[in-house]
Amino acid sequence: MTADGGKRPPLVADRRYPETKREPERKPKAKKANAQKRKPAKPTRRRGPLGLVWALFGWLVRLVVRLLWGIGWRIGAVCGLGIAAAVLFFAATLPPITDLVDGRARGSVTLLDRYGSPFAWRGEQFGGMITAATVSPHLHNAVIATEDRRFYRHFGLSPRGIASAIRINLSEGRGPLSGHGGSTITQQAAKLLCLGVPYDPSEWESESAYEADCRRSTLMRKGKEALYSMAMELKYSKEDILTIYLNRAYLGAGTRGFEAAAQRYFGISAAQVTPSQAAILAGLLKAPTTYAPTNNLQRSWDRANVVLGLMEREGYLTEEEAAFARANPAPLSEAAEESSGGYFADWVMSEGPEFFTRNTTEDVIIRTTLDAEIQTAAEEALTWVFENRVSEGSGAEAAIVVMSADGAVRAMVGGRNLAASGLFNRATQASRQTGSSFKPFVYGAALELGYSPLDLVDDSELTIQIPGSGPYTPRNYDNAFKGPITLTQAMAESRNIPAVRLTEELGRDNVRIIAEGFGITSDLADGPALALGASESTLIEMTGAYAGILNGGSSVTPYGLVDLRLQGDATPMMDARGGIGERVIQERTARQLVWMMNQVSEIGTAQRAKIPGWDIAAKTGTTQGARDAWFIGFTANYVTGVWMGYDDNTPLTGVTGSGLPAEIWRETMVNVLGESDPIPLPMEEPNAINETLRGLQGPEASRPSGQDEDTNILINLLNSLLSGR
Repeated sequence: MTADGGKRPPLVADRRYPETKREPERKPKAKKANAQKRKPAKPTRRRGPLGLVWALFGWLVRLVVRLLWGIGWRIGAVCGLGIAAAVLFFAATLPPITDLVDGRARGSVTLLDRYGSPFAWRGEQFGGMITAATVSPHLHNAVIATEDRRFYRHFGLSPRGIASAIRINLSEGRGPLSGHGGSTITQQAAKLLCLGVPYDPSEWESESAYEADCRRSTLMRKGKEALYSMAMELKYSKEDILTIYLNRAYLGAGTRGFEAAAQRYFGISAAQVTPSQAAILAGLLKAPTTYAPTNNLQRSWDRANVVLGLMEREGYLTEEEAAFARANPAPLSEAAEESSGGYFADWVMSEGPEFFTRNTTEDVIIRTTLDAEIQTAAEEALTWVFENRVSEGSGAEAAIVVMSADGAVRAMVGGRNLAASGLFNRATQASRQTGSSFKPFVYGAALELGYSPLDLVDDSELTIQIPGSGPYTPRNYDNAFKGPITLTQAMAESRNIPAVRLTEELGRDNVRIIAEGFGITSDLADGPALALGASESTLIEMTGAYAGILNGGSSVTPYGLVDLRLQGDATPMMDARGGIGERVIQERTARQLVWMMNQVSEIGTAQRAKIPGWDIAAKTGTTQGARDAWFIGFTANYVTGVWMGYDDNTPLTGVTGSGLPAEIWRETMVNVLGESDPIPLPMEEPNAINETLRGLQGPEASRPSGQDEDTNILINLLNSLLSGR
């Protein structure tokens, strides 16, 4: 117990740590007078149905956006990789540039005249590779300014150009892909390459169908074109792409590439063209056929002025240079300006081997017999007669063939459309009745069988009974009869009854043999109308037959091809197909027949064709109903045949062989002969006394039947005295 009454003091734990000093309480700072009192939190309100809808809608929008973004960037990445893979694939398949510059499926044919100058082109011409570096700077700049002024600044596509083209198309009421394309030069080059799809003849009906498919504009094709264009930009340099374009672009008149076009239109290389020539060539890219200078030179010049303006705008030409080029438009070369001989060229192409002409895969050079001056003379003669002698609006047609005595064709006009190519050629394709132009074969047969040009034949009424057809009674054009007349007079006046009577006496087969021997291959009539040209033939056949008479009695095969060789080769692949063939009549017979035909122009129906100082031998022909009019004649140099008529056999009005065809013949030959010295015809004039003695001494077959011998002698002598011989 303790002293304090037994109570224990309370137990208190020992203070092991010193007591820390308490910080004096800080009084809160007095709030600024202008401080705003904190607003008490608003009590949470429950959303209504509309709020829930909006909240749900917002959540859905955020969800869709997140989904689209998540899917979109993945799809975009996949598409980007796919585009990159496609571009790389196309780039890997692109061949070296040298394999792409000549994309023709077929070759070309260049036709040269007899002196070696080109006058016609067929197929697709390729003048040889030219590069963006070697082409004339003016042409380089003209193409860039006209087709793609941002060419050196884009990656194969021009979004600005595409958008502008779509806007223009829509504003003009077309579809977005119709009309203006907004294509870059790279895209156009891709299209010219047909996006890498080669031409396969087994898959396409024609090359034209293949090219039409290559030009189709569909969304899928446009997409592939874009990929292919970017691949080209990846594979090739800008200059390489421009080189492809310069070599493959079609530029009218059958030319592929600017080298061929420069040679075709201006006769020079694409490396030499001037600004005015470059403007014409670049202007062709818009519409090659429409703006081809060989079709319409003024329209081509107008388009060139637009190109010159674009070159000036882009700084490629100064104002003075552009003005000079406009004031001095580029003329065509002489060969391009003439653009003649189209019918002749078509004929040569049809006569040559198909694998070297119409379907050639090579570039071929054909040297021909054409004489450009004679061709021009024939074309001008035809034009002059139709402009000055034929009624305006007449649908009559005409054809002309000029050839040498060996069958070498020097000129050919197949119709009034002189610039035509690929049209119906009336000189070689029109089979028409020959009328009295057939009669020289009748008289040639008579001379060959011993008759004389001065022998008599009876021009009196004649009726022949034809089994199965009844009586045949020929009539003269004047419905008159002259009684006994010489063979020469009968042919000079083109009397029908003597020709029929003589044919019946000689035998139709003998006349047919002579005609066929001279090259008349058409079916010849079986009846007595054979003598009057009831059979059909072509103008070139008839002209070739007359050439046989001129050359002394040997047949000829008309020809136009002299030799054919591949471009770059010196040795011809083939030579001429044609020329002089077998003898048909004796040379003396031919000379006598030439003399008789000379009398046709001196005293007979061909007098309108006479040319002062020149010997002419000719024969006119007019068929029944005046559906065909012929004039075929020759000098010592050339044989010229003229036909006139309607394609549908409509009768000619007031036209006979001695009329307009004779005028066309004369106009042609006057221009052909020019100032040259006259050359006599190879003819033999019969001596009346010698011919009479020959008639007395010769065989009975040498005298016309039904003719008294003494009367024959007296009449021949009388004819000789009257004619001054």
